[in-house]
Amino acid sequence: MLERCGPKLDGGQPRYPVAFNRTMDPRRRSFLRGKLAEASAQEVTAAPRPPWSLRPDAQFTARCTRCGDCVSACPRGVLHAGDGGFVQIRFDAAGCSLCGECASACPTGAIDRLASPAPFLWRVAVADHCLNRRGVECRVCGNACETRALRFRPALGGIASLSVELDACTGCGDCVGVCPVAAITLR
Repeated sequence: MLERCGPKLDGGQPRYPVAFNRTMDPRRRSFLRGKLAEASAQEVTAAPRPPWSLRPDAQFTARCTRCGDCVSACPRGVLHAGDGGFVQIRFDAAGCSLCGECASACPTGAIDRLASPAPFLWRVAVADHCLNRRGVECRVCGNACETRALRFRPALGGIASLSVELDACTGCGDCVGVCPVAAITLR
């Protein structure tokens, strides 16, 4: 009975039961935290990682040592330790400048500009509760967007309407934190 609980030694190498070799399903953690909507989701959503992180997420978590060098190197302070100590990006106060300091500081190659040519795979999405889409003059997101992925087209007899150019979006998140009604997300 005790043999099944601990590691088995074969030639000096520990051999763990199959359950220890599986990748962690984040939905399990969500269930234990009471986030039932996330726990019952059909697809597992990966945590928002820094630009140029290895993909899929399992490659990133296998390579990342959670040293925090990338977090310290980030000039805008958008990188933070997330679940399990693995770095995540949050756009609460600012967006990513795509300066590459995090990739330069990463000693393991978990963040690698050459391995991941696109910094982010997500793009901007604007929800229906956007002030501009409800007829209220607001251009904060367009002013924050350096690539002009969010533009405002003049409209006859009304306010300028928001136009989204997904091809121009870099996924930097500059527009996310400035939205007064949190209508902008990255997907």
